[in-house]
Amino acid sequence: MWVRTHGSCMAAGHALTRRRTESSDSPPSPEALLDLLGDAYTRRVFEAVSERPRGGRAVADVAGVSRATAYRRLNDLEDAGLVTSEHRLDPDGHHRDQYVAVAEHLSVSLDGGSIDATLEADR
Repeated sequence: MWVRTHGSCMAAGHALTRRRTESSDSPPSPEALLDLLGDAYTRRVFEAVSERPRGGRAVADVAGVSRATAYRRLNDLEDAGLVTSEHRLDPDGHHRDQYVAVAEHLSVSLDGGSIDATLEADR
């Protein structure tokens, strides 16, 4: 779980097991989370991987978006710590990424002019 309150943040609970990038070393701000989830395409992509782990093509099909849009949104969700990806070896020998939702709960509160958000992640 990532906790962000009044501008400070700390990791608590389960650690995220995902590919790390420079931009994903710290949790996103509450504003960034709200902006990310405010996009209808991003929400549909997240819902697709929340139902069950899926590859990028399957995410695009289920979410009703282009592959390029699906991969862009998956990368954004991964950078924010809401989704993780794992490399899978298919029986045909190809390597594919499998995307899994790790965020289970997002709580947002408005208090005294500040926005606080708590994100609970499974992994």
